[in-house]
Formats: sequence, C-alpha cells, structure tokens
Amino acid sequence: MKTIVNRRAKFDYELLETYEAGLSLTGGEVKSIKAGQMSLAGSFVKFNQGEAWLGNAYINPYPPEVDPNYDPRRARKLLLHQKELFVLQQQFKEKKLTIVPVECYNKAGKIKLKIALARGKKQYEKREAMKKREASRNIQMF
Repeated sequence: MKTIVNRRAKFDYELLETYEAGLSLTGGEVKSIKAGQMSLAGSFVKFNQGEAWLGNAYINPYPPEVDPNYDPRRARKLLLHQKELFVLQQQFKEKKLTIVPVECYNKAGKIKLKIALARGKKQYEKREAMKKREASRNIQMF
C-alpha cells in the first residue's frame, strides 16, 4: 500500500503536533484504501458527543462490493485514546486550532491516519513559502 498524503495540509496550515489514530472502516473501504483509492483533499476532523470523526474524506467504492447506498464521503470514526481525545478537544476549543488529516498509511495490517493540530497560515505566509521553495530550486539547478 502506498501512503496517501494530504499535500494541501502542509501548504495551508502550520502543523504543530501530530497524533496517530485508527479508522473505523468497512471491509470494502479497507481494500479500496490499500489499493490507493482514497483522497484526503478537503477533509477535516470534527467532534461529536466526545468522539472524533473524519469528515469529507473520499474513499472510492471497492468494485466487487458495490453497494447502491454507499456514500464515499461519509463520516468515519477516529479511534483514539481517551487522553488524546481530551487533549485534542481542549486545544481545539481553547486555542482555536484546527485538526487536519495529514496522511493515511498501513501499519501492521491496520489502516492508520496521522492527524495534526494546526494553525491556519495567512496568505502572505503562503507566498513567502512559495518564494523560498522556488529560490531553493533555482540554487540547486545552478
């Protein structure tokens, strides 16, 4: 399985602290993720009744197990320890930080999601990062 990365997360946010969470998935979803048929673009983490949920992550339906009622963008429960959930909720509420999914990968046969506490970047910070990246590319070429 190849690692599925949310490239926009590092560009749009300043990643402060990362956590590893499990995902509650169906069998067809696991097979589809292992085949690399997942997109984290535009996805987010929200809290509902003390539980963390991954929203708007797209998992392509697994072709042999096509269910007519399958929603590829349904909310999926994140599996975290109680202490981690408590810390994340406190940071989310008090410091007004965002929780962003960064990458999805396979670890010992389980599908894991790396999430990060993040602070949104301003437009001028994004432009500065692009200028630095372009300057480093020009230096490497010469």
